[in-house]
Formats: sequence, structure tokens, C-alpha cells
Amino acid sequence: MNAELKSRFDKEVGNHKIVLFMKGNALFPQCGFSARALHILQQHGEVHTVDVLADPEVRQGIKEYTNWPTIPQVFINGKFVGGSDILMELEERGELADMVAGKTPA
Repeated sequence: MNAELKSRFDKEVGNHKIVLFMKGNALFPQCGFSARALHILQQHGEVHTVDVLADPEVRQGIKEYTNWPTIPQVFINGKFVGGSDILMELEERGELADMVAGKTPA
């Protein structure tokens, strides 16, 4: 991954409390996993979304940035959390709200 793309990702995750790299956007998710992650996250505040389908370099680059093979990818308070399955587990255990509030490490 080039330095410019890494810098872009650093800024995206550093400038927003909740960031979702997803297929599609908040108005029109393009896959069920992205839609599920977005729905869960929206219950906890404003979600900054990045459509990975709009730019193949971003789609591949985010996977390298996190060393995580699938989309969607979630960052909370600047930290990588995981994908939709992990988000669902955190929500079911009641841990996601605390994570967003900064009460537990991401």
C-alpha cells in the first residue's frame, strides 16, 4: 500500500468516532453484511461511511491496512474492531455501547 493511501485511512479513522468501510453507502448499502453493520452502528451515533466499491484501490487497500480479508470493516475511536459478525457479537453482549463511549478498549 502506498503512503498516500495509508495516510488517507489514518485520517478517516482518526477524524471520526465511528467509521464503516462498506459496500455501498449509508443510503444504499450494496450487501447484507454492510447493511447489518450500518444498522447496528447507527444505534450508537453518527457513522462515517466509506464506499469501497467506488475505488478499487480503497477496496484492496483497506484489507491490507487492517490485515482483515473481508468487507465491511469497522473502526471505533480510531481502533479497528472487525466486521459485521464481531459487531453483532459485541452488540448482543452489550459491549458495543461502552466501546463507542470509550469505556472499554476497542
